Amino acid sequence: MEAIKDTVINVIRNLEAKKTGVADNDPQELLKKVLTKKELGHIKFNYFRKGVLGLRVDSSSWLYNLNLKKESLLEKLKKCSSGVKSIRFNIGD
Repeated sequence: MEAIKDTVINVIRNLEAKKTGVADNDPQELLKKVLTKKELGHIKFNYFRKGVLGLRVDSSSWLYNLNLKKESLLEKLKKCSSGVKSIRFNIGD
């Protein structure tokens, strides 16, 4: 059942990416270019809608740390893809 869930999520992400014009640049791949390996270990991609990149963070300390770096991360993401307008962090799995 897990494989079907992953497949559906990937299809929906691809459709959203095509609709927003970011089909060439997968948000997960953009994150790999911008974040360190240590930061990537604490972040999970949640959504990308209307230029807003939603990310889940595993703890409040990482949420605070990434909020401090939010502006610089946003600048780097905008250089890689013009479709990214904002970043939102949430705590969760």
